Amino acid sequence: MELNSRVVAAEGVVHGWLVRHSIRLLRISLGAVFLGFGFLKYFPGVSPAQDLTVTTTRLLTFGLIPDHLGLVLVATLECVIGLVLIAGRGLRGIVYLLTLELAGILSPVVLLPGRLFSGPYHAPTLEGQYVLKDVILVAAAMVVATGFRGARISLPEPGPVSDRG
Repeated sequence: MELNSRVVAAEGVVHGWLVRHSIRLLRISLGAVFLGFGFLKYFPGVSPAQDLTVTTTRLLTFGLIPDHLGLVLVATLECVIGLVLIAGRGLRGIVYLLTLELAGILSPVVLLPGRLFSGPYHAPTLEGQYVLKDVILVAAAMVVATGFRGARISLPEPGPVSDRG
């Protein structure tokens, strides 16, 4: 067997593994991120996003929820989302909570743009970068959300291998 054939065969093995496991691993890693960052919020002064979370929650709730309670509620929401994503059970319900959470996570872009983009030439601050990286969480959540209705990655029909990107 020539080298090219071996490479193509190895790619096929790796691709098959990715098709079978990548969405599950994405779901579990997304859950671990939510669980980890949510857990930190239970301990005052530990989460780097604590002040931003408190300020955003205060704005979104019109100050009706006390800051400490709002932080605990966000922490609990994030931990529940994380645990459900890791367990892989109850995904239908968690997709709706995840949508609510992601709207809250990204809302500082609209509610606090001066705080997020006050670097030189309106470059993102560290908090701004923290919020902007959450776009990746949104994309990951979108992929995971397709799974509760049965969407799956599938292997293509056998045929010539192309180098499409």
